Amino acid sequence: MSTISSVSSISTASSGGGSTSQIASLNKQIQSLTQQVKDLSNDDTLTDEQKSEQEQMLESQIQMIEAQIAQIEQQAAEKAQQKQEAQQPTTASATSAQKADGINRPTDTNQINVYV
Repeated sequence: MSTISSVSSISTASSGGGSTSQIASLNKQIQSLTQQVKDLSNDDTLTDEQKSEQEQMLESQIQMIEAQIAQIEQQAAEKAQQKQEAQQPTTASATSAQKADGINRPTDTNQINVYV
């Protein structure tokens, strides 16, 4: 029976290191699981039903790892966006820097007061 050695390392990969090293580690795990799926077809000690169950289990692990990769990439994108927003001026300060021209930005002498 084929053993699965990478099950315990799935949850630990997201705990340390940079996002690129985490993704590289997770990609190696996917490659290992994919190789196990390929080797499973050559295993004569298992019945077809056992092979099918093993293959489904390996495929679900691959999907979980791919979901982790997507989550890490999303977190990295959010961090990059937050960093970019921190470097740019906020929209409130950008609009206050524009000169009041009385058309779309009223001045003290040119504004509309509507009373009904």
